[in-house]
Amino acid sequence: MYEVFTANSKTEKRLNEYLNQRKDIKDKLNRLREKPYKSNGAHRLHGRLAGKWACWLGSNIRSIYVINEEKKQVIIQAVGTHKIY
Repeated sequence: MYEVFTANSKTEKRLNEYLNQRKDIKDKLNRLREKPYKSNGAHRLHGRLAGKWACWLGSNIRSIYVINEEKKQVIIQAVGTHKIY
């Protein structure tokens, strides 16, 4: 199982706001811990975001993250609508 972290305080604040608004996001974060490559519609990003992954946390809420295999960590770099791309 992977540990989930946020890259900075701004991302942590935004994630906490979404967690307070929608209870289903917590379950989706748990799925992300278990299978960061396959859960919640996870997919690789291309172009300027190459090397990063994205998944759905809600109907219009997305997460951009990187995976550190050595440390078994998922580091969330951005949370929000499609505008985060």
